[in-house]
Amino acid sequence: MIGVLEGRTVLVTGVITTSSIAFHVAREAQLAGARVILTGYGRLRLVERLAGRLPEPVPVLELDVTDPAQLDSLAGRLGEHTGHLDGVLHSIAYAPPAALGGNFLDTGWADVATTLHTSTYSLKALTTAVLPLLEKGKDSAVVGLDFDASVAWDGYDWMGVAKAGLESTARYLARYLGPRGIRVNLVAAGPLRTMAAKDLSGFDENRPVWADNAPLGWQDRDPTAAARACVALLSDWFPATTGEIVHVDGGAHAMGF
Repeated sequence: MIGVLEGRTVLVTGVITTSSIAFHVAREAQLAGARVILTGYGRLRLVERLAGRLPEPVPVLELDVTDPAQLDSLAGRLGEHTGHLDGVLHSIAYAPPAALGGNFLDTGWADVATTLHTSTYSLKALTTAVLPLLEKGKDSAVVGLDFDASVAWDGYDWMGVAKAGLESTARYLARYLGPRGIRVNLVAAGPLRTMAAKDLSGFDENRPVWADNAPLGWQDRDPTAAARACVALLSDWFPATTGEIVHVDGGAHAMGF
């Protein structure tokens, strides 16, 4: 994929560990020729240290997607580093423990609201916050990270609801931003050993089932395939694709378990 992002500037959110899909997207994007800008929340020094492990130095900006003030200032802060954006990776999700792990029937609205605000509405909030820069880009694209929301997963609970909402939000963004030349797509990866997966009670039980049922097999320790799918969608190689969910899961989603 060398050169497919040459001359393009990409904003990558959600880098928190080197095992995250976001970190691998940032790395693959740089290897593909992109200029990358990162955002982090809370532990900025950690994100800055992780940024130092990328092939090229990158700016790191603070972003809490639930803070209107930070969203309002984001385009201006990005403007100190670039005059446009050609791509954005949305890799932001959070659910309180009470919204996961089999607590679905007992989860209160406050925890549900936090989950939906952070994991679903943030796709729209982030996109509109940087819309002025995306409109100045060339063949601009927004890519979000998904987990197949067509079924109910053990322990995924309100995060599963949030992902279903994310899928619908992406379709509506695709509808409204298409006339402006901006594509919006999602990548639904199979289960990966990321920090988020540690909070899922059924993760370890589902991994072998997934690998057994994926025609291509599934490596839960390697986010590279998902990252490269994101890079492809961030490039101009899919000029007529929007509102799509690209599954990167070894084919498991298409099989009957």
